[in-house]
Amino acid sequence: MRYLPLAATILLLGACTSPSPRPPTVAEGTRARLALLESTDIHSNVLSYDYYRLAEDDALGFERMATLVDEARREFPNTLLFDAGDTIQGTALADYQALVHPLRCDEELAMYRAMDALGYDGGTIGNHEFNYGLPYLAQVTGHPLAVDGADGQTCAGPHFPLVLSNAVSVRDGQPLYPPYAVLDRTLKLVDGDGRETTAPIRIGIIGFTPPPIVEWDRRNLDGKVTTTGLVEAARRWVPELRAKGVDLVVAISHGGLDTAPYGSMMENANWYLAQEPGIDVLLLGHSHTAFPDPANAQSRFATMAGVDNQRGFVHGKPAVMANFFGRSLGVVDLALVREDGHWTIDAAQSHSEVRNVRGKDGTPVAPDPRIAPLVAAVHAATIDYVSQPIGDTDFAMTSYFAELGNTTALQVINDAQRDYAERYIAANLPQYAGIPVVSAAAPFKTGFSAADDYTDIEPGPLAIRSAADIYLYPNTLTAVKIDGAAVKAWLEHSAGRFNRIDPASTAPQELVNRKFSGYNFDVIQGGLTYAIDVTRPQGERIRDLTYQGKPVEPGQPFIVVTNNYRASGGGHFPGLDGSSIVISAPDANRDVVIAWVRTRKHLERARDGTDRPWHFVPVRTAGPILVKSASGKLAQAKAAGIEGVSLFKDNGDGSSMYAVDLAAGAPAAARHEQRGRVR
Repeated sequence: MRYLPLAATILLLGACTSPSPRPPTVAEGTRARLALLESTDIHSNVLSYDYYRLAEDDALGFERMATLVDEARREFPNTLLFDAGDTIQGTALADYQALVHPLRCDEELAMYRAMDALGYDGGTIGNHEFNYGLPYLAQVTGHPLAVDGADGQTCAGPHFPLVLSNAVSVRDGQPLYPPYAVLDRTLKLVDGDGRETTAPIRIGIIGFTPPPIVEWDRRNLDGKVTTTGLVEAARRWVPELRAKGVDLVVAISHGGLDTAPYGSMMENANWYLAQEPGIDVLLLGHSHTAFPDPANAQSRFATMAGVDNQRGFVHGKPAVMANFFGRSLGVVDLALVREDGHWTIDAAQSHSEVRNVRGKDGTPVAPDPRIAPLVAAVHAATIDYVSQPIGDTDFAMTSYFAELGNTTALQVINDAQRDYAERYIAANLPQYAGIPVVSAAAPFKTGFSAADDYTDIEPGPLAIRSAADIYLYPNTLTAVKIDGAAVKAWLEHSAGRFNRIDPASTAPQELVNRKFSGYNFDVIQGGLTYAIDVTRPQGERIRDLTYQGKPVEPGQPFIVVTNNYRASGGGHFPGLDGSSIVISAPDANRDVVIAWVRTRKHLERARDGTDRPWHFVPVRTAGPILVKSASGKLAQAKAAGIEGVSLFKDNGDGSSMYAVDLAAGAPAAARHEQRGRVR
């Protein structure tokens, strides 16, 4: 079951028309054990390294996950290794190869070189694979796509099949990649007499990506690619795959589990996909979480209908989701039994689990020594690149208390974006002259993945890595023209980051809604002020919305600068569906920030770090209101003008719970000053 040459092991769709040889007879009732190993959402974390801090990070990294793969291969007699997508984007190393020093056609991507060293058996395409554009995707996957600009020569790609059934070329109406592949493998087993022997098995794999990619990456996909729903794609292709005589069908689906009503654009539709009769196993991703997660009593999977969060089943089908960044390996331990001439799954003897690179005692596994030498040159080049100086700052830029009003890590983004848009409008769009330009940005690092997952840039020199730390994603600058009512709706949606607070409750209440992603907590700067009333239900929280000191009228026009993901519908913000875009720049938001800082040279707190446009509506509460952040950061809150914060409890894992006095409101020293243009 180890890695073999593709030509000897894989039957791609349409690649073979000759009849398959008759397999040797396998006695009914014969049993075997097969482990399906899964990585997902690696996001190009090849090494256990943080390019923003220029430091090792032993909690993550493909090189450590590779050690878990080797351990599993020693444990199980038969294994297959798959990847569920979001593989080629996510680190400075990935950006370096895609944008700074583009690969030659004959060069293989560093991430894929590492994966080839492990001998993957297959994978699918995640939503972030499309971020760098279709020509780049076609090049690095070694698979020309039937779209303009991506249909040229075949370049160096991974040595395993990529399958994708529900992303379709507009040109020919066919999937961009083969929708499925058939893998012929040999099982090691023990026969009824106790003798070691072998038997063939034929496994079908089919791939899926989130249908909303056509909205999230509209700039790259519009007019070139369409998507179908997961259930529709499965019903189109699984019967054909089954007709190939496969024993098992494994769905490699870059998506999570959601029990909301099904729709063809559903982002995490695998709860429904699992109900399709032709699918036997699901390998999941995208949600940046682990499934199953039996030790987590608060896991949403614990109470989800049809889901077994202890053994890892969804509607009776084994399933696994291996977390993200190479932190974990997903393992589906299948007990197989021969019935009616095919291998079938004995569900009672099968289970799924997620194995972490850090053990329960916090000790990490050692990295696989094969991986680092494969990427040493590009790793060193990336460090050199991100270390290039761009300016300096006399104040810290952090996101530890972004939900309490600290905008030090956001103002540089918003000021840079506004500057770019205003200059662009003056030069190219005179019809929009005089319309107020404001800018939206969200904190990308808010403690989701670990206690140190925050932006923390100290006073002193700024480098490219500083800008990359503030702005993680390769989004491109985009601006929309909307009215005051839409601006308010935008802020109302953003305020979903907060739980509704009951002032009369004496029990501790968490302020932040952890189910609402931090990267959707947009703060709009550039002359706006507003208050957020967390005692009100979602959609009724924005109060006293003004621009330049005057109430914002519903029909008042605004141009809001953001990114292509948000402007095209990412995050499900009301009214943002791509139809209101007036600027679709070729420049990445991060590059706009870098250029702005280089021009500015010296960032000063009084000028570049004090624009706090919002505050909480003051409210007295009977019990404590809590916010989770990194430990030992009260000084950062004070420096940013955030008052009424005190330590409530140290969690002992690098994080703490802080008590927030909502009655403090907006202290005078921290109130937003109407500044108009800040230049």
